[in-house]
Amino acid sequence: MPRQGLALAALVATLGAAMPLSAEPVAKPIVIAHRGASGERPEHTLASYERAIALGADFVEPDLVMTRDGVLVARHENEISGTTDVAARPEFAHRKTTKSIDGEAVTGWFTEDFTLAELKTLRARERLPKLRPQNTVYDGQFEIPTLQEIIDLVRANETAAGRRIGLYPETKHPGYFQGIGLAMERPLVAMLEKNGYSHAGDPVFIQSFEAENLKELRGLTKLRLIQLMGAEPHFAAMTTPEGLKSVATYADGVGPAKALIVPVSKLGKREAPTRFVADAHAAGLKVHAWTFRVENYFLPADMRKGLNPRGRGDMAAEIRLFVELGVDGVFSDNPGEALAALE
Repeated sequence: MPRQGLALAALVATLGAAMPLSAEPVAKPIVIAHRGASGERPEHTLASYERAIALGADFVEPDLVMTRDGVLVARHENEISGTTDVAARPEFAHRKTTKSIDGEAVTGWFTEDFTLAELKTLRARERLPKLRPQNTVYDGQFEIPTLQEIIDLVRANETAAGRRIGLYPETKHPGYFQGIGLAMERPLVAMLEKNGYSHAGDPVFIQSFEAENLKELRGLTKLRLIQLMGAEPHFAAMTTPEGLKSVATYADGVGPAKALIVPVSKLGKREAPTRFVADAHAAGLKVHAWTFRVENYFLPADMRKGLNPRGRGDMAAEIRLFVELGVDGVFSDNPGEALAALE
């Protein structure tokens, strides 16, 4: 084993990992550009996706929400005051409202209250300006892109780069959108099929936190599906060996929060790895972990460099640890650094 591999194995041992690693070593985990290269450009903009592609990302990830006129657009949430200049636009001041989204009261401006033409007048801005002040220089430059525009960008870059570039769309709040008459499932599948994505071997994964959404999609498409899982208690039953076997009846893989694989204490200390990866693989599921970011704020205490929350820590070491534990892919805001870590 090369010296780097020995060091990682020792690191796992020091964490007290009595559990086995993945039964199937991963040759080449995929790198999924989380909201594009969102560590370098405002998230969910064509500039962010294009930067991710230039850096070599295997897949780009658009989070999808619906407009009032039924168009799929890329925003992390349907509430857009944190990622656009809508709050500064007096012509839309009266659109501010409070809604119940998945059981939580949310106040702001919502994509489903705007037509695509109206959304196109807005401009994107950095969602994390305190952690990523360098990205604020791009505020006001980019539109909200449609899914079709993202697909067009991917296809154009495939031709130029001579390689396949994958799409990894996430349906955001699909149950909510279905409840207001803007169901996402059929429009998404139809859009992907129109652009030549319909087979299990095509470079597409569709992801969702909502199992019912994925089950409906399973009846509509052969494209690969990913069940997202957070570390919150309501996902606990799904993360057990039995729960993962149930997930495997409708999905091809899982997208777990990092803490489901390597828990971190409230003080930021890493704890012993769990059996999650091994159990998921035993159920026949791929494992794509989220989200790897370079800023100290997002890293375990022993992988931070300095005290500044926006300082750049050792994300590469964190990624290599997760690869040693057997993950099949990583979501990263910094796909260039993620690819370098895998090399």
